[in-house]
Amino acid sequence: MKILFWISGGLLALVVAFGAFQYAASERVEVVELHTLNDEGEQVTTRLWIVDHDGHPYLRGDSGSGWFTRLRASESISLTRNGEAMTYTYQLRNDSLDIINQLMRQKYTWSDQLVSMFGGDGSQSNAIELTPVQP
Repeated sequence: MKILFWISGGLLALVVAFGAFQYAASERVEVVELHTLNDEGEQVTTRLWIVDHDGHPYLRGDSGSGWFTRLRASESISLTRNGEAMTYTYQLRNDSLDIINQLMRQKYTWSDQLVSMFGGDGSQSNAIELTPVQP
């Protein structure tokens, strides 16, 4: 019984350590906050990576993710970057997906590789071009 307890505790410690490592990896470079609305009209904040290409910020997202579904249900979204909240319209630019994946890999280095190992390599993702809404 004691051995089972130690094995269970060791496995739990490994899971917690891996989760902490993955969190640290994903938060070590620039992270933005995307603000979308759920079906009840409540704001949901999602922390995401971002890159810039051809004068536009880009997000990368899986079609099946909750935040991507909420984004697609809106004409415009709010995004906080460097402490400044702005409203954006968006366009899917999957013709740019390869360059966005490359820019993500360059910017987020081993963190992008780690996330790719467990969440996919980004090849099935969407490149989301953001354009600021002028007040």
